[in-house]
Amino acid sequence: MKQTEKQKMLAEAPIPGLIARLAVPTIISMLITSFYNMADTYFVGKIGTSATAAVGVVFPLMSVIQALGFFFGHGSGNSVSRKLGAGKGEDAEKLASCGFYSALACGGLILIFGIFFLNPLARALGSTETILPYTEQYLRIVLIGAPYMTAAMVLNNLLRFQGSAFYAMIGITSGAILNIVLDPIFIFGLGLGIAGAAWATILSQLISFILLWIGMKKAGCIPVKLRNMKYLPETIRAIFGGGLPSLCRQGLASLATVALNLAARSYGDAAIAAMSIVMRISFFAGATVIGFGQGFQPVCGFNYGAGNKKRVMEAFWFCVKTAAVVLTVLAVAGFILSPQLVAVFRKDDIEVIRTGTLALRMQCVTLPLTGWIILNNMLFQTIGRTVPASVLAAARQGIFFLPAVLILPLLMGITGIQLAQPAADALSFALALVLNRWLMKKEFCRQV
Repeated sequence: MKQTEKQKMLAEAPIPGLIARLAVPTIISMLITSFYNMADTYFVGKIGTSATAAVGVVFPLMSVIQALGFFFGHGSGNSVSRKLGAGKGEDAEKLASCGFYSALACGGLILIFGIFFLNPLARALGSTETILPYTEQYLRIVLIGAPYMTAAMVLNNLLRFQGSAFYAMIGITSGAILNIVLDPIFIFGLGLGIAGAAWATILSQLISFILLWIGMKKAGCIPVKLRNMKYLPETIRAIFGGGLPSLCRQGLASLATVALNLAARSYGDAAIAAMSIVMRISFFAGATVIGFGQGFQPVCGFNYGAGNKKRVMEAFWFCVKTAAVVLTVLAVAGFILSPQLVAVFRKDDIEVIRTGTLALRMQCVTLPLTGWIILNNMLFQTIGRTVPASVLAAARQGIFFLPAVLILPLLMGITGIQLAQPAADALSFALALVLNRWLMKKEFCRQV
């Protein structure tokens, strides 16, 4: 499909079909990636509780890598979609190039500093003495992939924001499926243990990166050229503005996981393992609405750049209603099946199942609220409202979660740890209501 045809599709195609066309590949990518995360936990769980906990301990670093990738990917991608909507292709190319190569460089810095400070980093992430050997093995290998894992996030977002979600899906899902296949081969077949899981991850991510690069060429997307890095000083403000909410969201998610691991550490490896499992299951449930919202973003950005605000609102409310229905169904199913879901990962550890079941059920109660939070965040971010987008992005995993995970355990013990995320979700939902009302009055002349 030629670029002009994509632009016509974003501007004129009926909203339900258009959102579905852009969202389905992204939802598939998110679900398969989420399934890979759970499969990784499942296979490592066969090694033992401490190994399972180690994967959860390293997860915040993976979130940092993703945070930087989303920062540069959303930062450039949001601006690219608006520039294309306004007919400014040359400016879009500069933004895409600067976003990609900046992400690659930042991933390289993570690799260098992470290897150099490996032991202190593993301890800072929440390792106990029994978890530490597993954490160091896993972390040392995962760091090798940091540069191209970060850059792959940018390619993924550049494809999506230009209406090429199919190629983004191919790149992401191929890597995730390969990871699922390689996990048991490396962990058990080659006898590498938890190191095998790490090797499976970085090799699969490398294949994903290569396929995303090829997808950029095949889809006819604007090229990323190293020589365009000379425009970084003039593009960094746009990248920062568009990417800051993602950096807040993903960066604070990393910090929140560290805080969660540190809080759970007082209750032993079983508590860390249980919360790690619940986190992966919850992400799987939320992946649908995130993927759906990512189908909304290119429609939002292009039409906002073209001045068609009515179409932006039509797409937004369609996504909100659909997300509410889907998440409610998932929440009911998750609440009922919580013990069975947790047991899939550690069926022989009663303490992990008991702790994880209650935590998962609590999160299912507030799961339907997260669609409203996520979609409002994406709306603010895509139209360039950086400050409210960043505040809302920081709310769920930072502004509300961090105080909750620090204070509630002092009052309620381990129940406070299990309750921290649902409490943060409820408060974030209320904040999103207030911010949405403000935006509708100011920008779209409509109230909630």
